[in-house]
Amino acid sequence: MEQRRRERRSFTDQHKAEIVALCQTSGKSIREISRDLDLTESSVRRWVAQAEIDAGEREGLTSVEREELTSLRRENRVLREERDILKRATAFFAKETR
Repeated sequence: MEQRRRERRSFTDQHKAEIVALCQTSGKSIREISRDLDLTESSVRRWVAQAEIDAGEREGLTSVEREELTSLRRENRVLREERDILKRATAFFAKETR
C-alpha cells in the first residue's frame, strides 16, 4: 500500500489553540479529532503537549523559552561567524605587515 505524502501546512497559533481547546473539552480522543479535521495525529498531540507545558501542567520548555532559545542560537551562530571572519582577517593582515 502506497502512502501519499501530504504537503506541509502551517497553522496560526489561534487555530492551534482552538484545536487544543476542542481536545480538552469535547471528550473525543485526539485520534478522532485529528481524523475529523484532517490533521495528523502527531501534530495535534504536540500542540496539546505544548499547551500543557505553557500552562505549567507538564515539564518542558514553554513556547516563549523555546523562541528565546532559537533566537539565542541564531545570534550565537552569527557571532561565531563574525569572530571567524575577524580571525582570518587578522591573520591575513599580520602576514602582509611582515
